[in-house]
Amino acid sequence: MYVVFEGIDCVGKSTQIDLLKTSYKDAIFTLEPGGTDLGKYLRNILLNNTYKIHKRTELLLFLADRAQHFEEVLKPNRDKLIISDRSFISGMAYAKDFENDLLFILNGFALNQFFPQKVIFLKGDEKLIQERLDQKKIDHIEKRGIEYFLKVQEKLENVLDFLKQKLNIKILKLDANQSKDHLHQKIKEFVQ
Repeated sequence: MYVVFEGIDCVGKSTQIDLLKTSYKDAIFTLEPGGTDLGKYLRNILLNNTYKIHKRTELLLFLADRAQHFEEVLKPNRDKLIISDRSFISGMAYAKDFENDLLFILNGFALNQFFPQKVIFLKGDEKLIQERLDQKKIDHIEKRGIEYFLKVQEKLENVLDFLKQKLNIKILKLDANQSKDHLHQKIKEFVQ
C-alpha cells in the first residue's frame, strides 16, 4: 500500500511520519522531492537556487524527480507499505498556475499511473504556520511567505477534491492544530 502525507510546510508531516517509524519498521519511508540521489540534486536546485527558474522549468524538474522516484523507490517496493512525505499531489498544488487536467496527465506519465491508495492531509491555520515558519531557517520556496503557503494549502484541497473524481483514493483530512498524540492515533487507525 502506498500512503502519502500531504500539507504545506510546518503542519507536522515529518513529526507524524517519524512517529509511524516505530510502528511500521518494515515500511519504506521516502519523500518527494529528494527520495533518490538525482532527486536530492534536483531538490537542491529547486529549493536553494539563486536564479529565477521559469514556472514550466520548475514543473518539469519536479516531474523528473517524480519519474526517477517511481523507478527507484515506488516500483521496486510496490508490494510493501510505502509511506511518503509528499507526492504528486503537492506537485499539482505547488504548480498552481497550471490546470489540474494537464498536471494529472503529466504526473500520471511520470508515475507510470502508480498513484497512492491513501492520503493523509494535514491542514494548518495561518497562526500555526506563521509560528512554525518563524522558528526555522527558510529555503527558496518558503521565502515566498505565508500568503503563498495559504494559497498552496487551498490548492491542495482543490487538488484532493479533483482526485476524488479521478482515482479510487482514500483521504483523511486532519486539523494540524490538534495534539501530536491525537493526530498520531487518527493516522495509525487510517493506515491500518
